[in-house]
Amino acid sequence: MVYGAKLRGLTLAAGLAAMAGFVETAAAETALERGAYLMRSVVACGNCHTPKGPKGELPGMELAGMSNLDVRAFWTTHAPNITQDKETGIGAWSDAQIIAAIREGKRPDGTIIGPPMPIGLYRNLSDRDVRAIVAYLRQVKPVKNAIPKSEYKIPLPPAYGPPVITVAEPPKSDKLAYGAYLAGPAAHCIECHSPMSKKGPDIENQLGAGGLQFKGPWGVSVSANITPTGLGKYSDAELKAMITTGKRANGTHLKPPMPYPYYAHMRDEDLEAIIAYLRSLPAKQGLQ
Repeated sequence: MVYGAKLRGLTLAAGLAAMAGFVETAAAETALERGAYLMRSVVACGNCHTPKGPKGELPGMELAGMSNLDVRAFWTTHAPNITQDKETGIGAWSDAQIIAAIREGKRPDGTIIGPPMPIGLYRNLSDRDVRAIVAYLRQVKPVKNAIPKSEYKIPLPPAYGPPVITVAEPPKSDKLAYGAYLAGPAAHCIECHSPMSKKGPDIENQLGAGGLQFKGPWGVSVSANITPTGLGKYSDAELKAMITTGKRANGTHLKPPMPYPYYAHMRDEDLEAIIAYLRSLPAKQGLQ
């Protein structure tokens, strides 16, 4: 995978800087604080796992699951309940089991989690961030809400790769590497904004070219080209506004499932890193 290759290519100096940055940040931010920031902004798990109504997210149902999340020719998927309810949620899972589900796509019973959960990208979530997400999930109130199992007409892999042992976080001082981390494993922008192939979003060949369709109550939305081909006509300020408010410079609005209500809470330094990374991508032809 493109991002994985970049991560493996970090120099030893960058790796040491990442560890230094982790120690410095960890001292200033608790795991729960980090988890709350990620879940309410960059990672935005609630965009899929919190049920929605005509006016937005249903009150009192945070992360309680959403039926018919993604209906395509190859599958009908449902976002499971990830509250602390022990019967219909993940309250009975250990921290290690939750982390394995997120980074390896494996449930405690050994079954594999399928699309659109972006396991290929989540494998590169840093140790700090995945533990922070678990810390946040642990304090979400349990909601009893049974969600159907997803159905697939394509075979799921026996595994997404070998067990993930440890993943360092790129240092914020390396703006492009940190932006790649945020736009990849954390927010998985590059998955939704890459066209679909028979094996899923074509990140390998058409990274960021757009064209992936999403059907919902809003109709059909199509992900935009987020390479320099599509972003070149916008300033950084205009891109920040689009990401955080869903409003384009011409006054029109982006459609779901772009999670701009979550991205509205993203820190400016993270927005800047993502934009810098997207501007560095190879230009691809596609939806603009």
